Amino acid sequence: MRTRERPRHWYLLALALVVAVTAACGPGDDAGSDTSAAETAGADQGDDADQDAPSERPKVAVAFNILADVAEQTFGDHVELLDIMPRGVDPHSFQISPSEAGPIYDADLLIANGLNHEEGLARVIRNAEAEGVPLLEVAEHVDPLPFGSDVVELEDVDDTTLDPHFFTDPVRMAEVPHLMVDALLEVAPHLDEDDLRASADAYVEELEALHVEVEELLADVPPERRYLVTNHSVFNYFADRYDFTEVGAILPSGTTLASPSPADLEDLAATITELGVPAIFADIGSPDQLAQALANEVDIEVEIVALFTETLGSDGSGAETYLEMQRTNAREIARALSG
Repeated sequence: MRTRERPRHWYLLALALVVAVTAACGPGDDAGSDTSAAETAGADQGDDADQDAPSERPKVAVAFNILADVAEQTFGDHVELLDIMPRGVDPHSFQISPSEAGPIYDADLLIANGLNHEEGLARVIRNAEAEGVPLLEVAEHVDPLPFGSDVVELEDVDDTTLDPHFFTDPVRMAEVPHLMVDALLEVAPHLDEDDLRASADAYVEELEALHVEVEELLADVPPERRYLVTNHSVFNYFADRYDFTEVGAILPSGTTLASPSPADLEDLAATITELGVPAIFADIGSPDQLAQALANEVDIEVEIVALFTETLGSDGSGAETYLEMQRTNAREIARALSG
């Protein structure tokens, strides 16, 4: 890796980043102005209460919109589903108000990604669990990886060293539907288990087919171009599954709430130039100003490619579901790196 004398503009760039990240990671006008599913569900719940007609379907709250889609595909009409996190937001920084959190405390089951992924919702999740809401945190059950390493036993490390971004790997995601069914039947044993298992099996088949499709989409990327530079360390599982190498991240962390140093940025620019990395992959749910600034400092032409790494997209985005999101990301990665 080449090193260069650190010019003054790197320090100015880092200062600008701190301002931008601080503004982006707070609750913000966007997060506050969105009418969340939790808020809507709260209004609906009030109407239901007025009618004094309790539903026979259990209420399942999901803290992460990607897992909410998986739950919807798995559970179907067996549950009332509350999707807490709007699409297009950063799951690390997303927060809700106390009034929006109300319906979560009335849920029969709360599903979260876990491993400190939903950082802005951590207090709500822990409070709901303390109030007796059954909680399934999925990531700890799917052979979690430490950042940039191999599978480890959970007792060997604490949560802060484990990578929560397992969902970039469809093979691990294929373990999730039956985990969700197991948790649901614990709280609602009256449901039709055979029907739920059949639904989970059908979705698992789709996830297994997705894995094969992603492998085929990535097949044309040559070994010497299988390098990933991302906004933050989000593609560890993807890289492990599909034989890529994460060579660096703008935010040298598994969270978007981190900040880089001037030295980090300078070293990453040198690495991109040295390896001839043709693309920087940014997150749809996070600002890309620093990615653009970094690309301007690299001595080769670099494309900024936006991916739906941690959020589903709106209708017409190509990332309306988890399956579509993974296909779209794989196509974009293959296009940008195939040369």
